[in-house]
Amino acid sequence: MPLSTSIPRRALKHTRAIHIEAFVRDDELWELDAHITDTKTRDIELSSGTLPAGQPLHSLWLRLTLDRQFTIVAVETHSEAAPYANECEISPAYNRLIGLNLLKGFRYDLKQRMGGDKGCTHLTELAQLLPTAAIQAFGGERDSAGKSVFSIENQKPFQLDRCHALRTDGSVVAKFYPKWAVTHVEKEPLEVNLLEKEKSS
Repeated sequence: MPLSTSIPRRALKHTRAIHIEAFVRDDELWELDAHITDTKTRDIELSSGTLPAGQPLHSLWLRLTLDRQFTIVAVETHSEAAPYANECEISPAYNRLIGLNLLKGFRYDLKQRMGGDKGCTHLTELAQLLPTAAIQAFGGERDSAGKSVFSIENQKPFQLDRCHALRTDGSVVAKFYPKWAVTHVEKEPLEVNLLEKEKSS
């Protein structure tokens, strides 16, 4: 167990599990299948009746189909378990994501199109995880010319300045990406690009 042992005695009340798988199709499109479940260790009373302990309160699926530029070309959702049986299917609404790019302001556009009562809270939260999952899954993929999907000549590597370890004024970039290393003084103040960074995340 990577966390320290809890000193007080404690009892498990709730488990949220998220599972994401990435696939390459034989037509060269990519797919991300994401699944979220919520289960409780006690019976709970819902408007629709009693849900026994251990049975999922939520079991929701989301699939995004992407082209090689990380643009969404198809979306599918399914509510396998939800508090209001047969009332939570919202798959057609998520077609609004078609045309968005996971690497270009996706989370901002997702909020605009599916926030609030426009979508399902849990499916939208699940979708927010998919940009980084896509990068992990497909970052090593090569195009027909053998080039990395992220490789653009003379352009800063995609991953730099997207986390603390890979900040361009840090030691990791200085060691492994010296071409792109900058001093703290040279780096543009964070507040200058705050809105742009929010839109690009």
